[in-house]
Amino acid sequence: MRSLAAPLAALILVAAAPASPGAPAATSAPAGGSPAAPASVQAVLTSGYKPAPAQACYRPKYDGTAGVTLLFGGAETRPTNSVLVAPANPKSAPGVLWVHWLGEPATTNHTEFMSDAQELAKHGVVSLLVDMPWSQKEWFTSLRTPETDYADTIAQVMTLRRALDCLTAVAGVDSTRIAYVGHDFGAMDGALLLGIDARPQYAVLMAPTLSYWEWYLLGKQPADPAAYVARMSAFDLPGWLAQGKQKATLLQFGQNDEYVSQATGIALRNAVPNRDRTFKAYKLDHALDDVTVHDDRRAWLIAHLGI
Repeated sequence: MRSLAAPLAALILVAAAPASPGAPAATSAPAGGSPAAPASVQAVLTSGYKPAPAQACYRPKYDGTAGVTLLFGGAETRPTNSVLVAPANPKSAPGVLWVHWLGEPATTNHTEFMSDAQELAKHGVVSLLVDMPWSQKEWFTSLRTPETDYADTIAQVMTLRRALDCLTAVAGVDSTRIAYVGHDFGAMDGALLLGIDARPQYAVLMAPTLSYWEWYLLGKQPADPAAYVARMSAFDLPGWLAQGKQKATLLQFGQNDEYVSQATGIALRNAVPNRDRTFKAYKLDHALDDVTVHDDRRAWLIAHLGI
């Protein structure tokens, strides 16, 4: 992504504009809390999904810690590429779903977390690492469009629900010990997922921002920016984070992040229910690619997954 500096004035004007007819109605905030996620969007994300663990995975098999490629999906989602990393014979094993960032091309895919998954496999953990739509070349600049951002965001969360179907269908996985790890857009989709799916009991969220629209407006411009912001605000993270049912959350942010301010990190921390909530800020940029960050994440997962 390019720098945030240029569009700031435009974002402020757009955010202040009145909502257009047909935009999702705002929901009032609980006293002292974050605005609730719109019930209409929650209904779509729940009514459009039916668990189908037996049909979730295609070609599921083990190949030790090197990983094996498999596809997963459902009637309402496209087949999605992923990699399963697991010990040879998992028994009552915790599972982790890993969702990558949009950043350096080399790691804008499942490989961002491959070293984490391989290390955790040595401790008996089964991992599913997915390739999300933004892993496609020029997804942000050429493939995605403002006209489909709303529907595509819903589809991405549906894809993650199918990923959980796939992960929990793996023989030997303990479905009561599931964790979610996401970075950047992976963390943002994760926030929505946590608001409507209780299966992830533990979550690691790395450098999300408050709203999808503020990043999307750095790319292609919608015909009516005010209406676009009003509609996409249905996915603003604080309301979704406040509804998460996970037992524990680790938030990792960079103090030198060019896309996510420290104030945003604190606001998101405050939106997460204070049930075993850990907030860590590093002297790093948005990539959070540092041995300390990896070590902290792995240690937190090992401790909370009981391995």
